[in-house]
Amino acid sequence: MIYLKTPEEMELMRKASDLTSQTLGEVAKWIAPGVTTRKLDTIAREFIMDNGGKPACLGYQGFPGTLCIEVNEVVVHGFPSSYTLQEGDIVGTDLVVELDGYNGDSCYTFAVGEPAAEVMDLCRTTRESLYVGAEACVPGKRIGDIANAVQTYCERRGYSVVREMCGHGIGRKMHEEPEVPNYGRRGIGAVIRNGMCLCIEPMINMGSRNIVIERDGWTCRTKDRKPSAHYEHTYAIIDGRVEQLTTFDYIHQAIGDKFLK
Repeated sequence: MIYLKTPEEMELMRKASDLTSQTLGEVAKWIAPGVTTRKLDTIAREFIMDNGGKPACLGYQGFPGTLCIEVNEVVVHGFPSSYTLQEGDIVGTDLVVELDGYNGDSCYTFAVGEPAAEVMDLCRTTRESLYVGAEACVPGKRIGDIANAVQTYCERRGYSVVREMCGHGIGRKMHEEPEVPNYGRRGIGAVIRNGMCLCIEPMINMGSRNIVIERDGWTCRTKDRKPSAHYEHTYAIIDGRVEQLTTFDYIHQAIGDKFLK
């Protein structure tokens, strides 16, 4: 069942999403060679709690971190650890923050130092596809229109789209209906309506689309171990238009912007 939010709930969603964005901006300040991913997780957790929020992923079905950490070939759901970031890595930081009973969700894939040009191109395309998907998120259209827009944009540029992981609705729970895939046909799926809150999150691979789940039961990586990139925003459908609730502006303020958008 798709849960449509009231204007009052939308305001709470906006506040939770802003704290999510602020937290990723704080994490951005620490992205550098020699920093452990566990340190990034600690920074995020402390910032959220200092600002009255709750790290929604921490303890969720046993997940051990505040951030889902995605280094290089990790697609999603990686654990914070003693791994030390290396020059040329990319690292995704997927975060859900609960504030006053509502959730905001966002992800940003950071460059550590200067990754190879082809890796930066993957990140740029993935990030651009997020906004292409958002442009298709129009009231009266369907979820398949978002999915097809992301898929077409990325595949035409030579990348592959992860099938098993997808975006989702969000609200009181971090994962609500409907699912928002990154591939599919236009004109299918749920109708986009006022009151919906949706997370669009392209997960795009440099090589094959195939993935594997590690023995920890969580960490999802590319089967061929080629890099994967992941970006995400929370969107709301309000009064016949799409509003982006999360932002990368805090990240830009912290580290600038190496990408085109």
